Amino acid sequence: MPVSLDELKRLEDKANFLRHDIVDTVYHAHSGHLGGALSMIDAVTVLYYHVMNIDPKNAKWEDRDRFVMSKGHAGIGFVTVLADLGFVDHDELKTFNLTGSKLGIHLDCNKVNGLDASTGSLGHGLSIALGMGLAATQLKKDFMTYCMLGDGECNEGSIWEAAMAIANYNAHNVVVMVDRNKAMIDGPTEDVMKLEPFADKWTAFGFNTLSIDGHDHAAIIDALETAKNTTDKPTCIVLNTVKGQGVDFAAGDYKWHYGAINDELRDQAFASLDKYHAERLAKLEEK
Repeated sequence: MPVSLDELKRLEDKANFLRHDIVDTVYHAHSGHLGGALSMIDAVTVLYYHVMNIDPKNAKWEDRDRFVMSKGHAGIGFVTVLADLGFVDHDELKTFNLTGSKLGIHLDCNKVNGLDASTGSLGHGLSIALGMGLAATQLKKDFMTYCMLGDGECNEGSIWEAAMAIANYNAHNVVVMVDRNKAMIDGPTEDVMKLEPFADKWTAFGFNTLSIDGHDHAAIIDALETAKNTTDKPTCIVLNTVKGQGVDFAAGDYKWHYGAINDELRDQAFASLDKYHAERLAKLEEK
């Protein structure tokens, strides 16, 4: 179903707000995983503000859709969503990863409201998501589980074990989303450990594989609708993204997998994000 221009503008405004919050949270934390937080935020925005069935006033609602952020180091990005929706007090973002804060660099679901799984040790989130999907089937529930993977994380053999099991059990209520920003802490993914042909690997494992622009909200919405309506096999959405997207000094640079932001860089980042947002809105109007 086509998405209205007003809805796409609303999502653009929300993603822009969250990108600013990510930069500000990295600033107050004195450092953080900026690059991967910015590359995934468009997809997470679409999930939480357009697709997922959730209730911030009832975080443990049994019939809610689930989200497992397997690339747990990007928690500094996801927590801005939780804060904006009211799961977490927005003022707490300024305490992220500081001594005594409940918002650790890898988020803990026993401490953070609205978090469905504790992640951070890479390679485990997809298996957790599979367990949630199988539980839904056993309980005759129709909730969906969405799992966000990092592409560098896909060097882990446990990811492919989980993928094999998801296809084996046709857990089509588990949607795999891969932040394919092609960069990891040690450099470009293809220099560290070749992943290509990446989409073909998921297809070979038995998935309906969709490769899209991971910064295009309309494309993300369409892919998620396709995933939900595909029941003969599970779906993997490869989100082709740019690490650090929207911030000129970080975009496409693997060295901004993790870094610190001072006053000058924060101002530069905010100006860059404002320009990026204006350009995205202008492109929407052109369509």
